[in-house]
This record gives sequence, structure tokens and C-alpha cells, in this order.
Amino acid sequence: MPGPSFTRRSALWGGIAAAGALAAGCADTPVGAAAPAPTGAPPPTSPSPAPAPGGTAPGGPDRIMVVGHRGASGYRPEHTLAAYELAIRMGADAVDVDLVPTRDGALVARHEPEIGGTTDVASKPQFAARRTTKQIDGTTATGWFTTDFTLAELRTLRAKERIPETRPHNTLYDDRFPVVTFDEVLDLLDRLAAELRRPVGVLPEVKHSTYFASLGLPVEPALVDTLRRRGKDGPDSGVIIQSFETANLRALKAQVGCPLLQLVDSAGTRPADLVAANDPRTSDALLTPQGLRDVATYAAWLGPSKEWIVPLGPDDAAGPPTRLVADAHAAGLRVMPYTFRNENEFLPLQRRRGGAGAPADTYGDAFGEYQQFVAVGVDAVFSDDPDTALLAVST
Repeated sequence: MPGPSFTRRSALWGGIAAAGALAAGCADTPVGAAAPAPTGAPPPTSPSPAPAPGGTAPGGPDRIMVVGHRGASGYRPEHTLAAYELAIRMGADAVDVDLVPTRDGALVARHEPEIGGTTDVASKPQFAARRTTKQIDGTTATGWFTTDFTLAELRTLRAKERIPETRPHNTLYDDRFPVVTFDEVLDLLDRLAAELRRPVGVLPEVKHSTYFASLGLPVEPALVDTLRRRGKDGPDSGVIIQSFETANLRALKAQVGCPLLQLVDSAGTRPADLVAANDPRTSDALLTPQGLRDVATYAAWLGPSKEWIVPLGPDDAAGPPTRLVADAHAAGLRVMPYTFRNENEFLPLQRRRGGAGAPADTYGDAFGEYQQFVAVGVDAVFSDDPDTALLAVST
């Protein structure tokens, strides 16, 4: 595994560059330009396209990677083709795609299997009787679930903004975009790579691996089949597979050649596969020096929540950074924390602006937060606002 002395972007960029070169040689099939950002949202910036390894990125050859979290979800409803396209046109190096299965085994891009909060399913009388309650990884959820719908049925739904109180501008785009499959996302990214003539990466996340397997709808076989069918399962594919669980990543290590990323939830939580195996370890155990060395036996990347690197106190005030980035680098892992967002509620207390009465969509000092994480040596970031992230890490 390459150590941290390599250019920070090289683990992904070797594959993305190869994929971009391949796409650029194909017939050019342009995708329509993304719609302008809604009134009140900042206009996208236009950073220079990211180079292949060894080139000079804006801000230097070690400019960290920016991954559009569920696309440019600060500006469009998440996990829509519009959000993914906007992220890439803003200059993001790759996009993050959460994958959940349908009843007939298709992989669709949704943050969770419950879709009452991210689609218009509640307004469809023909689906009213499918509202139900399920236990998923120890959490009770009530609503409508992808595993109770065929792909054909999901295609009748339209996406909507998940957090409308915080992102009222995004509600302008409610009901305009369909639920899409992983293949459709990959088709879009291939077309954008060809049009923009630059590499474009993708980070599929396997959601709730143990839970879906218990339903007879495991995500991993369909994911591996899709990547193999499309020639994206190798080390030079521009793909990084991510999961909060550990056993599935260990198994995937023997099935695909693309890098793997171990996501780590907040302190005290337990990965679902460890719970199912009666393993008492919590997320904390993964991040000890010994735990990091173990993660490095199957993963190339570590994806911790931001608070593992800059802890927050009871009042959300940020404390001094921890040693996690240095410890992960010492174990041979690159670090990609989540999730960077511009709005006050997602920022430490010291970086919020406008006082207690500020509107929910008020932007805080996001640049200051990015710069603190860049200073401690992170290698990439997941961001809802790729334009902000790119400017922050390039200056």
C-alpha cells in the first residue's frame, strides 16, 4: 500500500486519470449544463480541472481531493443526476453515491432505504398502504422503504430536499428529478469525463450491509457485478468503495482491485457487523494505533467523522485537534473526513455567524474549518459544497 509520502491524490488519481483518458477517446456525448444556482446561493466557482498524478493542481501538486457528498447536495436535492453533475462541473474530483437495493435487487442512489423524507412517495395514494415501521441496525424507522418497491415503481417517484428547513433554496428543485440507479450515475460520469476531458471518480457506499443481507438483498454482489461489467473493478478504475461495516470490506478486498475506504461513525457506536457477531468493540477501537494497523490490512482510506479529528464539546465548541491523522498516516492510511457543509448548524460554535437568531441557511466560517483540517494533513474531504471546498483547499 502506498504510504503518505506519495502525492495525496495518487491513490484515486491513478485510476481516475486512466478512466478519463479512456472516456476522452470515446464519442463525445455532451450533457446539458446544470441549471444556475438558486437565488441566495453563492455562484459556483470554476477551478482548473484536476491534473493526472505528477501535474500541478491549483494550490500545488498536493492539493487534497474534493468529493461531492451525494453530489453538490448543498445546491440540489441529494443523490440526483442534477446534484452529481453540478458537483463535477464545479470541479469536484469525484462524487459519493450511497447505494440501497430495491425489492427486485436493483441498486439505487438514496441516502437510506427509507424514502419518505427524500421523495414524494407520501403524496402517492397508490403507495399509502406501504408505509410501515422497520428496525435497521438497531434504529426504528417509520416510512416507505426501497426494499418494498420494485425499480419500476421507484421510477414513478421524484426526489425532494432532505433538510428543507436548512436548505429552503433547494426546495425549488423538489419533484423535478427521478430516483436513479447506480448504472445511470456511472453513465452520467462517463459522459462528463468525455465532455470535460478530465478524469471523474466515484465513491460508492455500501449501506447497511448486514441488514440488507438478512433480507436476501445483499448490496455487494450487485455492486461487484456492476463494476466488473463496466471495467471499473481494478486499481486504476477511479473507484473507491466505502462502508461503515468491516466484514464486508474485508470480503471485498478479495473480490475487487479498487481501493476500499473504512468509514467510522461517532464515538461509542458499533458497526452493525460487529453487533451481529457479538463483538463488543466500538468505533473507538478501530481508531487506536493497533486498530488502524488492522484497518490498513484491507483498506487504503479511513473516513472518520470530523469530530474524531477536531472534537466538539457539549456546547459544540471545537477543541484542539487529535493525533488521528498522524496515527492513520503512520499506519499507511489516507484520511478523508466527513462531512463539510457551509451552514452554521454543521460548523463548530466558534465558526458560526449571525448570532442565535440567524436563519437556518446562514453560512458560517466554512473556510476556516477547511483550513484547520488541511493544516492537520487530511488527504481528501467529503463536501456538500464542492465549490467552497475547492477554493478552500486550493488557497
